[in-house]
Amino acid sequence: MTVIKQQDLIQSVADALQFISYYHPVDYIDALGEAYRLERSPAAKDAIAQILTNSRMCAEGHRPICQDTGIVCAFVKVGMDVRWEGATMGVTDMVNEGVRRAYLHQDNKLRASILADPAGKRRNTGDNTPAFVHTRIVPGDRVRIQVDAKGAGSENMGRLGMLKPSDGLEGVKEFVLRAVAESGPNACPPGIIGVGVGGNFEMSAVLAKRALMRTVGRSSEDPRLAELEGELYEGCNALGLGPEALGGTQTVLAVHVETMPTHIASLPVAVNIECHAHRTGARVI
Repeated sequence: MTVIKQQDLIQSVADALQFISYYHPVDYIDALGEAYRLERSPAAKDAIAQILTNSRMCAEGHRPICQDTGIVCAFVKVGMDVRWEGATMGVTDMVNEGVRRAYLHQDNKLRASILADPAGKRRNTGDNTPAFVHTRIVPGDRVRIQVDAKGAGSENMGRLGMLKPSDGLEGVKEFVLRAVAESGPNACPPGIIGVGVGGNFEMSAVLAKRALMRTVGRSSEDPRLAELEGELYEGCNALGLGPEALGGTQTVLAVHVETMPTHIASLPVAVNIECHAHRTGARVI
């Protein structure tokens, strides 16, 4: 049994969010470097070079990769053998306190972008809370937190469709390619495409979001899904949008597909597009 203090989880979330605000994941940099090698358009190649230069400057100066420092999504796995010491709040509240500390950090204050009353007065909450937290109770004696800070430009390009089962795999492919084509420059390519197939209305979107946090380019363990990911990767890059939609062959760095069972009369499909900021990271306590 592991005893975890409330403050340890809070600080882990805060530290992770500060870290991802100015450090790209290594797997993403590797994928972007490969995209630079493959790209043939001079303008697109220059755009990738600028992204890589910006990444280095942000890492060296500990300053945000993008002025839109994102909306926080957290996937939290809590081991059943974990015991909390001195906990006065639930896991979601702990995550939100971590977000609050991260975004109000005195040395690297991040832009607060969350508004309360979205259909009314739209007032900024001031500390980028609440985060969107997905918690699972799992076997084990550890807590694993995966965070993602996603800008609105790419988030707004997400799409969810309730297809007919008769649309089949070809319908899924068409839906994904259309979503990427319509995103244009708004999603700040090149990025990662998360696709969720199955579940129900809301779970397909959660699957797509979770897919973005997989190691960039790591294929699905299911051979059929791995094949689908490869086809969608080729199809997206054949659209010709290219980096920053300047034209080119490297519109996306990877396509990750996640699935789960669904109703016999349903075929939910969700697409979530990650921009080139790609702020994600994990902590294990």
